[in-house]
Amino acid sequence: MTTTHGSAKWQGGIKDGKGAISTKSGALTDYPYGFASRFEGKPGSNPEELIGAAHAACFTMALSLILGEAKLTAEHMETKADVTLEKVVDGFAITAVHLTLSAKIPGADDATFQELAGKAKAGCPVSKLLNTKITLDASLQG
Repeated sequence: MTTTHGSAKWQGGIKDGKGAISTKSGALTDYPYGFASRFEGKPGSNPEELIGAAHAACFTMALSLILGEAKLTAEHMETKADVTLEKVVDGFAITAVHLTLSAKIPGADDATFQELAGKAKAGCPVSKLLNTKITLDASLQG
């Protein structure tokens, strides 16, 4: 189907080292990341926020497809993906992703919207990739 790429560079040790993330599209070009931005809330990126952005984008696109199949079109959808990284017995793991969706979809009732959003959550390729608990709060705006 399609293959794309992202890349990372790293120099130094785990705490004093510095990394840079790039994407094929150029959306990120040598964008900094490191221990401090991943674990201490300092400026820079980290893998979990990139996974969150990818998951939010994938889920929202999947829902757009599913809505279209139901003869509905979103006027607006916005998704946030909160990715939880925790220390576990054998190191660290992404233990959960929580999707929060706010959408305005003319002609959709809440029951249908919840059903279709649930299908998108389960069916989007990034959801299928992640071996973690994925939850969803979806709200339909009037």
